[in-house]
Amino acid sequence: MTTFEELGLNASLVQATSELGFVNPTAIQEKAIPVLLSGTKDFIGLAQTGTGKTAAFGLPLLQLIDAQERYPQALVVCPTRELCLQIVNEIELFKKHVRGVSVTAVYGGASIGLQIRDLKRGVQVVVATPGRLIDLIERKAINLEQIKYVVLDEADEMLNMGFQDDIEFILKNTPKRDSTWLFSATMPPEIRKVSKRYMTEPVEVTVGKVNTANKSIDHQYYVTTAQYRYETLKRLIDFNPGIYGIIFTRTKADAQDIAEKLTREGYDIDALHGDLTQGQRDKVMGQFRDRSLQLLIATDVAARGIDVKDITHVINYELPDDVEVYTHRSGRTGRAGNTGICLSIIHSRETFKLRQIEKIVQAPFHKLEIPSGKDVCRKQFFFFMEKLLQTDVSHGDYETYVPMLEEKFADVSKEEVLKRVAAMEFDRFLKYYENAGDLNVRAEDRRKRDDARSGNDRRDTRSSRRDGDARGGKNFTNSGDFARLFINLGTKDGFYKASFLQFILDMSDLRKDVLGRIDMKEMNSWIEIDKNAANQMIRAIDGKNFKGRRIRMNDANSR
Repeated sequence: MTTFEELGLNASLVQATSELGFVNPTAIQEKAIPVLLSGTKDFIGLAQTGTGKTAAFGLPLLQLIDAQERYPQALVVCPTRELCLQIVNEIELFKKHVRGVSVTAVYGGASIGLQIRDLKRGVQVVVATPGRLIDLIERKAINLEQIKYVVLDEADEMLNMGFQDDIEFILKNTPKRDSTWLFSATMPPEIRKVSKRYMTEPVEVTVGKVNTANKSIDHQYYVTTAQYRYETLKRLIDFNPGIYGIIFTRTKADAQDIAEKLTREGYDIDALHGDLTQGQRDKVMGQFRDRSLQLLIATDVAARGIDVKDITHVINYELPDDVEVYTHRSGRTGRAGNTGICLSIIHSRETFKLRQIEKIVQAPFHKLEIPSGKDVCRKQFFFFMEKLLQTDVSHGDYETYVPMLEEKFADVSKEEVLKRVAAMEFDRFLKYYENAGDLNVRAEDRRKRDDARSGNDRRDTRSSRRDGDARGGKNFTNSGDFARLFINLGTKDGFYKASFLQFILDMSDLRKDVLGRIDMKEMNSWIEIDKNAANQMIRAIDGKNFKGRRIRMNDANSR
């Protein structure tokens, strides 16, 4: 196998990699480093997260820059503060035996004055988020005229976050660069356009296939109904007692709501979403990294750039609309040669969507049964026994207490002691799961629902003929039991009333009898719905995408 020394790295960098335990380069490192060491070739590297991209560009940068010159020579641009700090930390480790090289991070949410002071001291490598970097450029606090090397890390993430104009502004302000290196997990058309505009005959390297999922990840899915989605999530967490993972939701409201529910029920979990201040975000991430939190629940936007080691599970509370988003979510686990599990909770109408994702990422998805209450208790019990057997009693003066314990339990058998220990540990689980129901969607359940829906269809057709409106199963006239919802879809989106009705029912997994009048216009529509079902429909539909456009749905009276 190839070694780092064979790639052309100098002795001080090879020594650092050896001390870090890196013996053989990863695929992206092996293909990228020899090209980047030339310093004159533009480069595009397509590889999944967790494949060692930081070392792939960090090691060549440290070898190419001139330590005698105290001005910015290399610029690394990345999407988030967390990734920015992570890159700086890794480069610091790589430069352990390289003298005179300084690296600094500039990002939003921290004192710009202190960052300006660090820049004035003289640094060769600047790692930055786009917004803060542009702020520094406009303040003339950083001079990019002499930048030789520009690295765009997680380029697809930056474009997804709306940084395309910022990236182009930065590239325009580095006119003397010798080369541009672009690293990305996927290759959307926007990245291709940027590369054609600002790069010259780039060397393109792909590790794996574009959009494919990490092969060390086991992709699993569970089918339930929308009303049991939260209960299924809770049961899957309980069925994996050693879990250390991230749960992804579509909206920050869902993230906060689920985090609050699970916290009240005793789980070590917190939410990461856009309403948090930078200080709150740092606190949550610190607790998650040191494992004070077992679970982190996050939206895709809030989780961008997070890189935490040894995550065992990623859970999709709902499937994302885009395949690229699924790839990024699942890529949080199974990193650096480890294996991981990506779980998705879906309802039966999403199986087609799941098959599309499976086909594009080219990885098999395994359908599993949602465990029963007895399965959960059994799994927790074996986990506890294993933990009990592995408990270290070598430290501490436990021998002092053994005679007292023997005296106390003289008339109690070993079997009785074990039963009492188990009862203390599992009483809550046993009571909770004693009469737990089956959360799986069975074929016969689907047939019953379809039959019921067919009956409703016939009744509703007769009803709509009488009153001339698109209705569900209820007449809400002169009733205060309904809510009126707004949605930014209408006839211009290709809907007619029947197809629109079917669309919202499929998305929300609700029955037609909760709906009343549907008033469709060209640009928008208004829906009457049973108050008890309104929140479920909003949660299921708001924020989804339809033909590339984001759907907005909310209570019409709150607009």
